[in-house]
Amino acid sequence: MKEILGKYLPANAVHPVSELIKMSSVHLKIVNERVTRHGDYKRLHDGSQQITINANLNKYRFLITTIHELAHLIAFEKYGRRIKPHGVEWKHCFRSLMLPFIRPEIFPNELLPLIANHFRNPRASSDTDAKLSVALKKYDEQNGKNYIFEIPSGSIFRIYNGKTFRKGARRIKRYECTEVDTGRIYLFQPNAEVQLLKA
Repeated sequence: MKEILGKYLPANAVHPVSELIKMSSVHLKIVNERVTRHGDYKRLHDGSQQITINANLNKYRFLITTIHELAHLIAFEKYGRRIKPHGVEWKHCFRSLMLPFIRPEIFPNELLPLIANHFRNPRASSDTDAKLSVALKKYDEQNGKNYIFEIPSGSIFRIYNGKTFRKGARRIKRYECTEVDTGRIYLFQPNAEVQLLKA
């Protein structure tokens, strides 16, 4: 387990994460990229439990995602299955599990204040925390994509499912963008990753 985790996690996080996985009796499955999620947790038909994490995540996002999914397992076991997936019980478990990892031996100094701030009230996805998401992206391999907030207004861009849009004005927190083929309006988070086609 530690050998495998060593390929995906910061070195000083390998042992504690390995211990958490062992204690939780959960099967960790590392899979190819899924564009709609970084990871997930599920209870299988035979009663066993599985956490699935995308292999393409940088080591810091991989760590946050693994702890996020372990928090689901622990919250369900501690509080029962009727709780909200990202409710107060999950937030409490996520914060408690993550706290020992928020230190300079594991995360770069530039990420620490952003992570500490995020975990005051963790959200369903670290991607919805724009500052943290942008900071974490610096550690990704180059993929030729931009965040929506980086591209000029009026630009044409493509998203993961092949649909193309024209970037419009910012509406409070999100950008109003028009689908090129249908003229329908969609709202995008500023840190949604897109492929710029025409500026």
